[in-house]
Amino acid sequence: MSAESAGTAEGEVVELCRDLIRIDTSNYGNNEGPGERAAAEYVAEKLAEVGLEPRIIESRPGRASTVARITGEDPSRPALLIHGHTDVVPANADDWTHHPFSGEIADGCVWGRGAVDMKDMDAMTLAVVRDRLRTGRKPPRDIVLAFLADEEAGGVYGARHLVDNHADLFEGVTEAIGEVGGFSFTVNEDLRLYLIETAQKGMHWMRLTVDGTAGHGSMTNNDNAITELCEAVGRLGRHKFPVRVTKTVRSFLDELSDALGIELDPEDMEATLARLGGIAKIIGATLQNTAAPTQLGAGYKVNVIPGQATAHVDGRFLPGHEEEFLADLDRVLGPRVRREDVHADKAVETSFDGALVDAMQSSLRAEDPVARAVPYMLSGGTDAKSFDDLGIRCFGFAPLKLPPELDFAGMFHGVDERVPVDGLKFGVRVLDRFLDQA
Repeated sequence: MSAESAGTAEGEVVELCRDLIRIDTSNYGNNEGPGERAAAEYVAEKLAEVGLEPRIIESRPGRASTVARITGEDPSRPALLIHGHTDVVPANADDWTHHPFSGEIADGCVWGRGAVDMKDMDAMTLAVVRDRLRTGRKPPRDIVLAFLADEEAGGVYGARHLVDNHADLFEGVTEAIGEVGGFSFTVNEDLRLYLIETAQKGMHWMRLTVDGTAGHGSMTNNDNAITELCEAVGRLGRHKFPVRVTKTVRSFLDELSDALGIELDPEDMEATLARLGGIAKIIGATLQNTAAPTQLGAGYKVNVIPGQATAHVDGRFLPGHEEEFLADLDRVLGPRVRREDVHADKAVETSFDGALVDAMQSSLRAEDPVARAVPYMLSGGTDAKSFDDLGIRCFGFAPLKLPPELDFAGMFHGVDERVPVDGLKFGVRVLDRFLDQA
């Protein structure tokens, strides 16, 4: 990559990221929020400026995704998908140091909702693609670009809609890269691990319901739905699911053990997790199934005992352990609690090998000589779940070189989300090299 082309892409990525952050695409779930149409049109305009013919596809009014295809030097080769979502979770401006939709630059970072989840990768992809097309540098094979709606609510109006209704757009695609991978964890000055996502937990977002006997609040009631539900939710919230080490987590722990120079016991990870800083929250959740109570609802008046109480739980299960997870849930909750899914999706897992992985490793090492790429499992989920249904092998690879003190995991859905400017420019350089080798 020439210095001139690198400067063009690196110089543009920050403003692209800021522009995208300023477009409020908050996704409140239940099809509520401003939608992604404005972001889809922005992306389409940026792609059309450099000669592509992007398609904007709406699953319903306002819920829009943008898809485009770049012809490679050898169109007979299987194609590569680069996907990112343009929706974000909501943010309360009063809680933030800088307004979440301002795209403010401060302390060497771009601040705002979506800065790491995942308008940073959207911007890096746009910057690299625009630079390559302006300078006539074709990728070795076809590249499909997908900027997607609704990932933050399970992808029903985004990736899932495209896979179910427009699968032809992904004709010939065999591999994909997306979010939450390729970020750095500094072990010491001689070693930085870059975590490549090769697996992610499945999900059961569920509603719990208990029916009881309604009555006056002043009277004794031994069939109070709120009491029964709260006791069950308390048991679930404190429950420790058993440790289960999948092949991806085993590979990560082996790499981490080598990097730290210590033997790791998956059953006793507390001390080790304490050394992982900002990624401890992600890694800790991949050692077991989890079920986090997130919402409670009941009643309409202080002196009325309601006849029903509900709760919502974010459940995540490890690959190969869904049946065990559901059985544990029912045992902990007890027979009075009725459980129903509001959204469910599978776990996915692939191996850490092949030419695409080699390209990730070499492109990282070229920009950071002390880089070592390692596989890991994401505790959450991404649009990769939908693309997996098309037989596409999916990885998380949105490269960022991060300062050791940054709580990267805490940026996701957190207050004061931000991404380092230098990290964006690093990601542009790595992605450009990666596309030359992919």
